[in-house]
Amino acid sequence: MNKRASRQVKIGNKVIGGGAPVLVQSMLNVPSEDYEKNLEQTLALEKAGCEIVRMAVPNLEAVKVLGKLKENTSVPLVADIHFDYKLALESLEAGVDKIRINPGNIGDFSNVEKVANACAKRNVPIRIGVNSGSVEKDLLLKYGGATPEAMAESAFRHIELLEKCDFYNTVVSIKSSDVTKMVKAYRLVAEKCDYPLHLGVTEAGTERGSLIKSSIGIGSLLLDGIGDTIRVSITDTPIKEVYAGFDILKALELRVETPRIVSCPTCGRTKIDLVSLATEIEEAVKDIKKPIKIAVMGCAVNGPGEAKEADIGVAGGNGEGLIFKKGEILRKVNEKEIVSELLKEIEKI
Repeated sequence: MNKRASRQVKIGNKVIGGGAPVLVQSMLNVPSEDYEKNLEQTLALEKAGCEIVRMAVPNLEAVKVLGKLKENTSVPLVADIHFDYKLALESLEAGVDKIRINPGNIGDFSNVEKVANACAKRNVPIRIGVNSGSVEKDLLLKYGGATPEAMAESAFRHIELLEKCDFYNTVVSIKSSDVTKMVKAYRLVAEKCDYPLHLGVTEAGTERGSLIKSSIGIGSLLLDGIGDTIRVSITDTPIKEVYAGFDILKALELRVETPRIVSCPTCGRTKIDLVSLATEIEEAVKDIKKPIKIAVMGCAVNGPGEAKEADIGVAGGNGEGLIFKKGEILRKVNEKEIVSELLKEIEKI
């Protein structure tokens, strides 16, 4: 796939756009004023591999928490600001790495200038975050609703405000809970500017629905070469968002840093509990930093033959399994020993 050319933006110790790898981000979902809970969740997100963490900043108490998080974590932090430009300025003083704000929603132009100038002074980027619920009333009337065209025009209005301040250190997102609208809106914006794009399906729902919507929406755009950061929005712990984001990138072979699991759907030939086995193996290897392919197959038909391209794998038998490597059988083991024996071989790779 041909990657869309975008300008490069630095956020903390990370780089967005300009050919850099697509980054995975998430958002804290505990009360913004509770430092201990936010610290615990931020550290858990870091451990899961999250590369950018966003935090809602509704008041000055949240700003104080944000400042303490900066002192005790290393992941880049984004202050999510709505309406009150002063909170953006306070967050910058607290050391935040990026501001998420819509310039058109923070009062008159002098407020926009204050935020843009403060960000420019610190080399802190601004993310414009348009979604279907934030489109201006006149655009809703013009287009007959929150259409992709309306969202795209809204985004360019906010972009124009920053450009009037001679500010170009910008990232843009145009989200919707409607996958087809989201995809079309991003394509419209991608055609007309070179700012890095943060991808996401907003309000995507609980885990099952979100994974389907996000995989289609985010995946479609990434296949087109569009997108520089992603968030899989899930009504659940944000840790799941991180793993889901990396799974999408891994499926598209954009970032293969952890094992890929290949497993068959089972059939009448299967004589072992393959569902439990595949789930256990997937959980056991999720944090292993090796770009390998692991096959978990129900029988010899789908085993060393069809899965011979896998780096390591197992093919089920009658209460037993064949451990194989690159299609070559290593040994036969009892069903209860499959996971431990497979992990031993993975350690050798």
